[in-house]
Amino acid sequence: MAPQRNNGAGAEAELPEYAGHYRLESCLGSGGMGVVHLARSTSGMRVAVKVVHAQYARDPEFRGRFRQEVAAARRVSGAFTASVVDADPEAERPWMATLFIPGPTLADQVKRNGAMPSGELRRLMAGLAEALRDIHRVGVVHRDLKPSNVLLAEDGPKVIDFGISRPKDSELRTETGKLIGTPPFMAPEQFRRPREVGPAADIFALGSVMVHAATGRGPFDSDSPYVVAYQVVHDEPDLTGVPENLAPLVLRCLAKEPDDRPTPDELMRELRSVAASYDTQAFIPAQRTIGDSKPEGVVRSPDPRPEGPKGRLRKGVILAAGALLLATGGAFASVQLLDGSGGAPQESSTRSASAGFDAWEIKPGSGNRGMPQCSYGVGKLLCSQAGLISALDPAKGKVLWRHALSDPSAPDGPPVAEGGLVHVVMSKEQRLVALDPASGATRWTLDISAYGRVQYAGGMVLLTGSDGTVTGVDGASGKQVWSHRIAGQSAPNFASFGADGLAYATSTTADGARTRASAVDPQTGEVRWDAHLKGVLRPVGTHDGKVFFMSVDNYSQADALVRYAPESHATQSVALDTPLLAAGATVHGDTVYLLAGGGGLVAVDMEARAQRWRLETSVSQGSAPVADDRYVYFTAADGRLLAVDARKGKLAGQTRARLGEDSDRVVLALPAPVIIEDSVHAAAPDGTVFAVDGRNPSTW
Repeated sequence: MAPQRNNGAGAEAELPEYAGHYRLESCLGSGGMGVVHLARSTSGMRVAVKVVHAQYARDPEFRGRFRQEVAAARRVSGAFTASVVDADPEAERPWMATLFIPGPTLADQVKRNGAMPSGELRRLMAGLAEALRDIHRVGVVHRDLKPSNVLLAEDGPKVIDFGISRPKDSELRTETGKLIGTPPFMAPEQFRRPREVGPAADIFALGSVMVHAATGRGPFDSDSPYVVAYQVVHDEPDLTGVPENLAPLVLRCLAKEPDDRPTPDELMRELRSVAASYDTQAFIPAQRTIGDSKPEGVVRSPDPRPEGPKGRLRKGVILAAGALLLATGGAFASVQLLDGSGGAPQESSTRSASAGFDAWEIKPGSGNRGMPQCSYGVGKLLCSQAGLISALDPAKGKVLWRHALSDPSAPDGPPVAEGGLVHVVMSKEQRLVALDPASGATRWTLDISAYGRVQYAGGMVLLTGSDGTVTGVDGASGKQVWSHRIAGQSAPNFASFGADGLAYATSTTADGARTRASAVDPQTGEVRWDAHLKGVLRPVGTHDGKVFFMSVDNYSQADALVRYAPESHATQSVALDTPLLAAGATVHGDTVYLLAGGGGLVAVDMEARAQRWRLETSVSQGSAPVADDRYVYFTAADGRLLAVDARKGKLAGQTRARLGEDSDRVVLALPAPVIIEDSVHAAAPDGTVFAVDGRNPSTW
């Protein structure tokens, strides 16, 4: 949308200079309800600010609808929408600020350039289906999807303007006799039963949008909105000009009855191959970078095993917060030793040469075992899949041993190396099994039926019971060392980050006002230090004796980062420019990197007390990030490994997609990549484990 200076006459020519803290610079567009401006925050970040027309600001009903628009936009902020930065629906002139997304609307694009080619149409349909999937998942119905509400950003389509959207459980009702929507893109039920409009209405609108993109007109075309309304309800759509390979799918979207239309997931299945190619294109538009400093330091943990033959990887392993030492909560993983190999997997890995490291890929197990979850320890890459545990040579990709499981389901998390053994938690049998790192044979088992949580730290296994009692078990022998409650922690949640060997227990007050954080010596269960901190905090990493926490608001969004120094008891907080939903985080030096569920990647320099950069990606679901001095890495749901320049916040490279047979299913949590010296190891939904040279992602 090209900015224009505000030179109009009348009331809108005297628009306010500021909306909140955002300086309005130019007009992006104007509609019946308000004006959208290009604006800048105090720090210089570009945003799009929608300011309501003065006459509607005095209308209580409209204010109610605007509050609903803000709430809906916040709920659906993600990779396929413009994330809400700030809003004030109670201001004299209500306003809402979203991230500015460069690019024309679909309406402008078709008007200027005519109908879109078939390939672009299929990618557009896949992107809009993904957008509606995310919108509907949070219980919102858009109700006004049309070409002018679709932005064609560099990374794909973005759905905007939730001005008449409605949560499915909303009590706000449409006034009798008043139709809300744009007739050429409204579904039949919006005319016949406006109070019963559901997600299927957005699918009908998607079909109409696709006809417009393919032909420059709608499927029901007339100068009279009344004639269009009649055609929508009674006539068959005109699909003349729609490519033959798309027409049947568009026709299904335009079915008269809501139940006859496909869901977004069904559309994505139909467009699966297209959706994959769409999502693997270079996707990151130019972004403003804040600051220019380089992340400091590499947190390393020595390999407990002797170094292998010359030419193997060196000992150092970068441990990203939460990537390798994971809490296993709720359901436990299930393992049983079998003397078989668990199938006939590929014995040899595919390798490709590069300077200093030979990239490789392998499928450790046969059949559809799903996405492997891997960690590094005892000199090996340790991976779990449905029915299988594998140990791989991280330098060559060769399978060193396999341990077949009696339970065909996938363990909850990767194996963990602790006390020189490989630990796997078995859910159905409620046992913890320790495997020999050289052969995969069982060394000992432990009944964990009395415990609800398992955490590893400092060579110990910490088992938390339902009454809050914590039992410390030696990771090497499986013998109980201590068992008691942690002082001040009635029901502790533990986290561990490897480098300092401590376990961090946290519990939050019922009102969410404070979090008690305790550093626990895993060898004895004694508390090293204890702190009472404001807000709901989750530990995400450590560096230089300080502990980093993510602050979470009432909507489970990360809204700030907190650094606590136990020696001085000093607390430092840095607010995020925009709250991040379902964010994963890692700490590298004094920088915290967060990847939101919707694809927003943020770097925050805690020493400088500033957000360094933010990058909006098209990855609708990503793993927790990991980082070294040069890059931030994360995996996408389609199996890609992506690298972002840690200093500039720019895409540096990505691997190809590796979709599995069940690519239409959503994985609850993606495994994070593993950094071992100069190589990066990752896994994909098709069952592949692969490694690439981390020093030059542009060659991936």
